[in-house]
Amino acid sequence: MTRTARRYLLDLVNRSQKLFVTLIKVMLPVMIIVRIAQEFGAIDAASKLLSPMMALIGLPPEAGLIWATCALVSMYGAVGAFIGLAGTLDMTGGQLSALCAMMLFAHGLPVEQAIVKRAGGSFIATTALRVGAAIGYGALVTWVSNTTGWLSDPVDFSWMAGGDVSTAATGLAGWADWADWAVQTIKSLIVSFGVILALLVVLDAMKVTGLTDKFTRAMLPILRVSGLSRDVAPVTTIGVLLGLTYGGALIIDEARKNNYRKRTLFLSLCWLSLSHSLIEDTAIMFALGADLWVILVGRVILTLIIVALLARLTLRWDREPAQLATDTA
Repeated sequence: MTRTARRYLLDLVNRSQKLFVTLIKVMLPVMIIVRIAQEFGAIDAASKLLSPMMALIGLPPEAGLIWATCALVSMYGAVGAFIGLAGTLDMTGGQLSALCAMMLFAHGLPVEQAIVKRAGGSFIATTALRVGAAIGYGALVTWVSNTTGWLSDPVDFSWMAGGDVSTAATGLAGWADWADWAVQTIKSLIVSFGVILALLVVLDAMKVTGLTDKFTRAMLPILRVSGLSRDVAPVTTIGVLLGLTYGGALIIDEARKNNYRKRTLFLSLCWLSLSHSLIEDTAIMFALGADLWVILVGRVILTLIIVALLARLTLRWDREPAQLATDTA
């Protein structure tokens, strides 16, 4: 191995470690708090509070439990809740697609929005943006479905009903499962470090080969419409495709180095909050039976419209560089 290669590997590990530590400081405390809240029935209480709103949107009461689990725990926890309730669910294709779209807009909020806050965004504003977009889009989809008859056929959940879902899978496990939760959390964090390492390699390769510039130029038409700066195009795109956790970590790092303007950082984080992990998360919802036009195309179009409106509303923001929510030491 050449000296240059060794130097690059050392630098790569060092950068990955710094990003990983940044995420750990944000994610781990929130994950523990959410886990404790689960033990005291917070998720179940939230689902009961959400049931009347589900009715207004046009969704069955069970949707409240599923969305509460998704919003407060994770996408995978909500999938477990889906499977656990499969025997009693009675939904049309439009209702299922609306619920899945709501899950894609608002999931894992405590952890993901803590990352957004650390990156320099407003926890309250971006969380409200995600929840508002989820409710509004879900209501729109069910209204269109009911009015036009589109996706009005009932969904057959029998293929799910045979599954035996443990309480841990739904995010409602008892105290005896803390050890299992700890093991899964450690595994998740290890995977996160591996993903960060791989993403940095990919970003470096894109810079060296010129793909970063080509990809940025390809995104310019969308950026012009939405108001996003080309400076944040590469890291924003990574988050859009692979997830807010990884994209947020990269934005935290880039914001420290480049001192993005407040408006630039805000718009990038709003885009990431609304539409991220378009590959993995969308595939999960599609596998459940949701319509691809609803959960992907419509969601991206709505994100583009919202960010474009926000870009115009923030034209008069000050031009000072954005500050991270916490110290960068």
